[in-house]
Formats: sequence, C-alpha cells, structure tokens
Amino acid sequence: MDKTFWDLDWNEIGQASLDTLTMLGTSTLFTILIGLPLGILLFLTSSGQLLQQKVVYNVLSVIVNILRSVPFIILMIVMIPMTKALVGTSIGVPGAIPPLVIGAAPFFARLVETSLREVDRGVIEAAESMGATYGQIIWKVMLREARPGLITAITITAVTLVSYTAMSGVIGGGGLGDLAIRFGYQRFQTNVMIVTVVLLILLVQILQMLGDRLVRSYQRK
Repeated sequence: MDKTFWDLDWNEIGQASLDTLTMLGTSTLFTILIGLPLGILLFLTSSGQLLQQKVVYNVLSVIVNILRSVPFIILMIVMIPMTKALVGTSIGVPGAIPPLVIGAAPFFARLVETSLREVDRGVIEAAESMGATYGQIIWKVMLREARPGLITAITITAVTLVSYTAMSGVIGGGGLGDLAIRFGYQRFQTNVMIVTVVLLILLVQILQMLGDRLVRSYQRK
C-alpha cells in the first residue's frame, strides 16, 4: 500500500541524496583529472596541431570511441571484477565510482578536444612566434582561451553523471537511483519514485544554472 509523502523516511532520502552528491563530486573530479589531459593530447596530436602524431591520435581516438560506445549499464557489469580489485567492492558508493569515471572520462575528453579546436589558431601562432614553450602555450593560451567551452564541457559531463549515478542503482550503487529502484520500483512505492525524480531534476537544474553563470562570467564582452 502506497504511503503519503509525510510518511516517507526522510532520513533515508537525505542519506541517499548525500550518497548521490558524493558519487557525483568524486566521479566528476576524477573524470576531469583523466579526461582533461586526454582531451588535450587528442587535440595536440591531431592533424595540423603542435604535436601532430597520426598514429597516436588514431589509437587514442579508437580507445575513446570504444569506451563511449558501450552503454553505461553494460560497462558497470563488465567492470565489476576491476572495480572489486580497485576499491574492494562492486556495490555502494565506492563501487560506483570507477565505472562512473571510465564511462564519463572519454566523453569529457571529446568535449575538451572540441573546445580546444574553437581556439583561434592565430593566438597560438602568436604565442609560438614569441618563443613560448609548449607548456606555456597549453596552460596560458589554449586553456585560458577555451575556458567558456571547458566550463560548458564540465557542466554537460556533470549532468550526464547525474543520470549515470541513478543508473548505478541497478547494481546496488547507492544514492537516489538505488532508492528509486528498491522502493519506488520493486516495492511499488510511487511516492519514493516521485521524490527521487524531483530531487534529480533539481540537481540537474542547479548544475546547469551554475555552469551557465560561470560561462557568462568568462565570455568576452
């Protein structure tokens, strides 16, 4: 028998929300740490760029495309042995982090590559003519000029990770997705399903608003 919203276990919903935020924050951090260098390398080794290496670019591109093409729910299942080896468990918040990162990092890397391609080539050539090193060109020119695009990429990735965290509930990943599946779906508690969906929508809206505000602050007037 379904309950009213007042009868919900709000402590459990609060803990599930905290678990979702923990998964989102941790996976977003590691996704950036892995995806940003990978995206920069993809851009630099592509045709006509500073470190043009066709073989390296093609190998990285194939790996990224393969990882991006695997549905996340299948990726979680395939990665169970690796996840256990890395964090000691395949369930709960710790067990959800590795597949979240592996699923999102290639996606973010492609967005980084696309953002860097939008940087004016003339700005990079000007830095080269002034004797700037590759490191200076990357960190002080390319990434600085691409900041609005990179912030947008982070926002899109974070929003995508929200949906991934919800899907991780299928294998007991914890968070709002797990709560929705265990109570909303398996026990037919519609009120739990409605609350979890509303909370996920609010989280996505907040992330998008913050991202849009940051993009506007960095865009040239």
